Amino acid sequence: MKPAEPLLLLSSSELTQLPVADWAAQCTSTLRQGARLLTLCGRAEGSDSVVSTAVFQHSEGHLSVLRGRARRGASYPALTPLFPAAQMAERELWEQTGLTPSGHPWLKPVRYEGARQQRMSEHDFFKVRGQEVHEVGVGPIHASVIEPGHFRFMCLGEEVQHLEIQLGYQHRGVEALLLQRPPLSLSSTIESVVGDSSVTYAWAYCAAMEALGDRSVSPQTERVRGIALELERVAMHLATLTGLATDIAFLQGGATYGRLRTAIINASMRACGSRFGRGWLRPGGVRFGLTEALRQDLLATLTSFAKDFTQMNQLMLSSSSVRARFQRVGVVSIEDARALGLVGLVARASGVALDARSSLAGALYAAHPMASLTEAGGDCWARMRLRMREVDNSVQWLTQLLQAPWQVLPADALLASQHPLQSNALCVSLREGFRGEVVHVVETGAAGGLLHYKLQDPSFQNWFGLALSLRNNEIADFPVCNKSFDLSYCGSDL
Repeated sequence: MKPAEPLLLLSSSELTQLPVADWAAQCTSTLRQGARLLTLCGRAEGSDSVVSTAVFQHSEGHLSVLRGRARRGASYPALTPLFPAAQMAERELWEQTGLTPSGHPWLKPVRYEGARQQRMSEHDFFKVRGQEVHEVGVGPIHASVIEPGHFRFMCLGEEVQHLEIQLGYQHRGVEALLLQRPPLSLSSTIESVVGDSSVTYAWAYCAAMEALGDRSVSPQTERVRGIALELERVAMHLATLTGLATDIAFLQGGATYGRLRTAIINASMRACGSRFGRGWLRPGGVRFGLTEALRQDLLATLTSFAKDFTQMNQLMLSSSSVRARFQRVGVVSIEDARALGLVGLVARASGVALDARSSLAGALYAAHPMASLTEAGGDCWARMRLRMREVDNSVQWLTQLLQAPWQVLPADALLASQHPLQSNALCVSLREGFRGEVVHVVETGAAGGLLHYKLQDPSFQNWFGLALSLRNNEIADFPVCNKSFDLSYCGSDL
């Protein structure tokens, strides 16, 4: 049986555009049947029409699309009251297109785009009433290099009753920028959308361009891309573990995880010239192959890394002070994780087995399976422990791939910038990054140029999970909860 692909290519001209109320009803029916909403997006068509697109993943793994059409400013019955996981996507669709989800319980702008741009100070924060309730505001300006975001805590004494997170302060207009250049010349922009997920974004983009350009890539190219992606996953999980150890003053962990991360990102630099994998993947293939010398270098790095990583994990997991700070702190139950549509590691740490490397394995992960790991606790301890296990899992996978019968993996002949793309097409492409699934929805017009480019980072879904995790916790628990989620500000400030 052919494995499900993390990609869907359709002719947009053949997709039925339902009236928006029928589209919403069909979306509701699809969700009731057990499908999962990946994303909603919309674009203007003409001066007074809006085309809406809903992308689903079904329980069997495959992807599907529903399209609607409405006059600008029209309304439809909101999905959120029945399916809370839709709440952010519906808010974004409303802000960007004017389509109003009637009955949405939390309808407020996500980024304050367009005409709302100068009205962020009017944001209607939720209020908790009570004589002894007080509010604590953090941000949007933070120390060091942290990007802007505002956290509004409503507390009774030291206990958090509610946390509201408002992002969008650094809205960069990336999606609009992507439409201003030739489709096959966007790699450097795509790689910089979320800098710690450069390989994930680049692979999703490359796969979309290759599908639209009717270009397949070799299994060898897929292997190089998989190696790049898993190196990124290991490095970024190590960055989070460094932060977690530092936040609780477990200095040996902070120093050791930081040193180990440096070893991994330096290995990436030796392979492609960038510690973060930038410039490695391009439409049509990879710019840098893997020689025998690089294969041996990576194997030596991973062998040395695994020993020290195991020892450091044992110290962290056996420490009573670490357990006291992380266990039963920042809990998100499996029911809440499913209802909110959490994705990636934070979903798996709450017991939700959701990993595109398994459900949408494609050729590479079908040939070289990656075990999908979960933890049941849903707390900071579970998220920390799962990161350790996922690093071990990726290192084992990389080692097996690099030790398999080997041939030099060369760089590829890349797609030229003038290579024609399929016209009137819709492509959904996703890859499982270290935070979760990165989703790209790309649509071309009659001449093969880009009509719409939708990006969705896993942080977009998961910020609300962080807010929920703080309820009934002390406000002093926020730093460790925040780091255990380790979400991206710029992944939402598009």
